[in-house]
Amino acid sequence: MGIDLSTRVAIVTGAGGGLGAAHAIALAKRGAKVVVADMNGDAARAVCARIEAEGGEEMAVAVSVTDFVGVQAMCEDTLARWGRIDILVNNAGILRDKSFAKMDLDDFRLVLDVHLMGSVHCTKAVWDTMRAQNYGRIIFTTSSSGLYGNFGQANYGAAKMALVGLMQTLAIEGERYGIRVNSLAPSAATGMTNGLYSEEMLAGLDASLVSPAVVALAAEDAPNRAILLAGAGSFEQAHVSMTRGLFLGDGAGVADTLLDRLEAVGDRAGEVIPARGEEQYQYEMSARAASMERA
Repeated sequence: MGIDLSTRVAIVTGAGGGLGAAHAIALAKRGAKVVVADMNGDAARAVCARIEAEGGEEMAVAVSVTDFVGVQAMCEDTLARWGRIDILVNNAGILRDKSFAKMDLDDFRLVLDVHLMGSVHCTKAVWDTMRAQNYGRIIFTTSSSGLYGNFGQANYGAAKMALVGLMQTLAIEGERYGIRVNSLAPSAATGMTNGLYSEEMLAGLDASLVSPAVVALAAEDAPNRAILLAGAGSFEQAHVSMTRGLFLGDGAGVADTLLDRLEAVGDRAGEVIPARGEEQYQYEMSARAASMERA
């Protein structure tokens, strides 16, 4: 039968169109009861009508993720109707693209407020519920613009990479409570990408081709702390890794030596993916200890 979400309740933000709508419909097809959340109530209700027409259970909510009180009310209504919240897909977002030199700081803050703080609001609102029920699946929407950079998207890239950092810590804190936290970097043609891609490229970037990744990350057997990339039917994984580096010790010439040997420091042979942030300084202290033993 594959992934069965028939006992699960999901909230999808920014679900009135584009990726969010595709995610909500995909989760509903797997049996999940879905809260379709969007600033545009009419758009949310239209998606709900599509879900209902296919026999799914849904609830439309008109809410901005920047409104924590409104987000809390949405979660309370969800619990009152279905008794639990199992899946949160943080998808809501906006673009305010300009080169950094021309970017207004208000637009920088707005993008951070929607993408980063909007995800924080929604996650905070469901966190205690998921902890109490010892089960939760949280998905943050990151982006290749955050992971790798993109001209004109300093605000968007900063917000999207911040979500990866949020995921890393919440995945650690939530693990003992059965909460798994992951990130998805989608490539899709949506209202946010109008004018960014050619017609030929848009033909292969249907939002529904990304949604299988959401279904997988919402499943009972979902991973924890994964960064999945998805688009056009292709799926990849990104990693935040640490090279073996070099121990250079101390002294007046370390900076010069470091600059000269950056290629060796960046050699990816034997690189690792730390399970915790403290593994960096543990590794560095062990390298220092080993150097002292050799001296």
